[in-house]
Amino acid sequence: MKKICVITATRAEYGLLRPLMIKLRESGEFQLQILATGAHLSPEFGLTYRFLEEDGFQIDEKVEMLLSSDTAIGIVKSMGLGMIGYSEAFARLAPEAIIILGDRYEMLSVASTAAIFNIPVIHLHGGEITEGAYDDAIRHAITKLSALHFTSTEEYRQRVIQMGERPENVHNVGAIGLDNIVDLELLTREQLEENLGIYFKKYNYQVTFHPETLSHFSSKDQFQVLLNAIEKQQDSYFVFTKANADTDGRIINQMIDEFVYKNPDKASAYISLGSLRFLSVVNICDAIVGNSSSGIIEAPSLGTATINIGDRQRGRTQADTVLNCAIEEEDILHCFQQIKTAKDQKLRANTVNPYGTGGTSDKIMKILYAVDFKKLHVKEFYNINHS
Repeated sequence: MKKICVITATRAEYGLLRPLMIKLRESGEFQLQILATGAHLSPEFGLTYRFLEEDGFQIDEKVEMLLSSDTAIGIVKSMGLGMIGYSEAFARLAPEAIIILGDRYEMLSVASTAAIFNIPVIHLHGGEITEGAYDDAIRHAITKLSALHFTSTEEYRQRVIQMGERPENVHNVGAIGLDNIVDLELLTREQLEENLGIYFKKYNYQVTFHPETLSHFSSKDQFQVLLNAIEKQQDSYFVFTKANADTDGRIINQMIDEFVYKNPDKASAYISLGSLRFLSVVNICDAIVGNSSSGIIEAPSLGTATINIGDRQRGRTQADTVLNCAIEEEDILHCFQQIKTAKDQKLRANTVNPYGTGGTSDKIMKILYAVDFKKLHVKEFYNINHS
């Protein structure tokens, strides 16, 4: 059996990888290894490694690396601690390949460690652009450290090839997050109200806002602009999910707690909802608000509009249901009004999601069955003929 190690550091990342992990576990041809790290092991971020265990997964290694700091110095030190832990874990597990997703700093440390150990990296969601965060550069760096690529659109596949990756090792399989929308039986409005202990109103919104790590506009000031606009919404309810362990993420989370404390009839906040509850909330809401990739990738497949604020997701391919606005109160208020005007227009019937229709994990498995991992050890730069 081929030993494949899946590495996950956050609640959102695990939610995306879960369908593929289930198929690897049940395949009979792969020995699934799981390494949990980062925010998964942090009490502050909900000890979300327990979600994996509740789903029946065995965690083979836990690598503690997250310092109780969200400064640039703290994050870089966390990356260094991660590399030490990952090297020890890889020495014990001896995987034939590893699977990572996305653009987070934890995964850059993972990919760098794997390169020194000569372990092929299989990367999901490469080739994308998010110009408002340092994640953009990290994603492209991981691409160059990876040997096999699964992109979410053909445009992104071409960009990975443009970076010198061989076409036969770059596959457009769609966005894996859409598998959950197809596979999960989402909760109803009434079930969510009972489960979360809340009551929705006429207008309902899911809010996820992460720091723009390349902005000179402080995270505190950015988020306060959004809260000011939210405070002016009447007959509305807001379900907040907290920011990741990024630079200044704790500032945003503190502001969320303070807002919910002052407005208990208008808002609730969660460290993590898990895939089922999160997608169910987005499904019944009028819009997802903030700057999360969920508003770009998953929300359109649920027919839910997105108020995408600022530059964090700038550059990503978008559906027609995404409304972009600056981090300015007037712009955000205008988008809220647009959503209310369009509330009865039945977006679900007309939305085409550029990230596909699901089935991504099946496509990935078909390719993994055919891959000879030993041939992934040696990478050759692919030169594009411009003549």
